[in-house]
Amino acid sequence: MFKIRFLGVLILSILMFCVGCKEETKDTSTTANTKKILETVIDSIIEPKVEKPVFKSLEGVSDTTFVRLADYSDGFAYDLRYATDNNFLKEQVYDCGECYTRAKTVKALLKANEEFKKHGVKIKFYDCYRPNSVQYKMWKIVPNPQYVANPVKGSIHNKGGAVDITLVTLDGDEVKMPSDFDFFGKRAYHDNFDLPQEILDNRKLLKETMEKHGFWSTRTEWWHYNLQGASHDPIANFKWDCE
Repeated sequence: MFKIRFLGVLILSILMFCVGCKEETKDTSTTANTKKILETVIDSIIEPKVEKPVFKSLEGVSDTTFVRLADYSDGFAYDLRYATDNNFLKEQVYDCGECYTRAKTVKALLKANEEFKKHGVKIKFYDCYRPNSVQYKMWKIVPNPQYVANPVKGSIHNKGGAVDITLVTLDGDEVKMPSDFDFFGKRAYHDNFDLPQEILDNRKLLKETMEKHGFWSTRTEWWHYNLQGASHDPIANFKWDCE
């Protein structure tokens, strides 16, 4: 509101100055200069320059180093379910939502996302790296290896090499998939083809693109992808900061 009032007063002052110049000197060059000044002032107030975010580089970062994905791109979407109670556990098990993975996983995700964008979509994350202590918490709530990996052996999520994802449009609208995240049933299976063609096409795009960039899928979960070789990495248990 202050900017609008200030802009109105400033424009009026400049116009009065312009009129005065015409009456006293009839100097057309002065009028032209005044017009340019007016346009510059309006542009600077109404359309201020927005600085582009500066992202970190992965150059020189060890492949096994854990990094925060948002520090390297703003081209992803997030719905980190375990930082909420909107998940199959019906309980929040992360203090806050962040997407960390090992650097080699991030490199593959960045390349995959660039290809998805050519199709008018991008990756949205449900889960990324998961501390092993959280795996124990999940196991205590649901001690069923069909749904939760045994924390003693560890999940590839605990190793920074697994992600749970879906696709959204570049504007963030949901793309139709077989089921909601963490739906445990045949509808979520990759070998279930009793689905509308649009959904089959979306699932196929997700699967083929991720596999092309070094990930492998899990038969019973259309959303789950593991980076090749990540199962050999050690289990981690660090927790990210919540600001």
